[in-house]
Amino acid sequence: MSELIDGKFANLQRDIQPMPDFIKEALTKNGVMDDYLARPAYQQNDYLSWITRAKQETTQQKRLHQMLEELKVGGVYMRMKHPLSEK
Repeated sequence: MSELIDGKFANLQRDIQPMPDFIKEALTKNGVMDDYLARPAYQQNDYLSWITRAKQETTQQKRLHQMLEELKVGGVYMRMKHPLSEK
């Protein structure tokens, strides 16, 4: 199934996640929106799903912080090495 995500087509098997305003604001405020958009569509979608699935606000914020840090340093995706995103 091909879907359009941030101007890119991707063959994702998962449901496409809309970006909540609080995540968009955090990406922009922290200067990592370009880093986020440079990631593959599946990673973008996985980050959004992972953050928004959290039931508690504190867990959402913890996950959001982890994503922001991974985007800032590069080379990491969900605490795993990701050489393609190294800075």
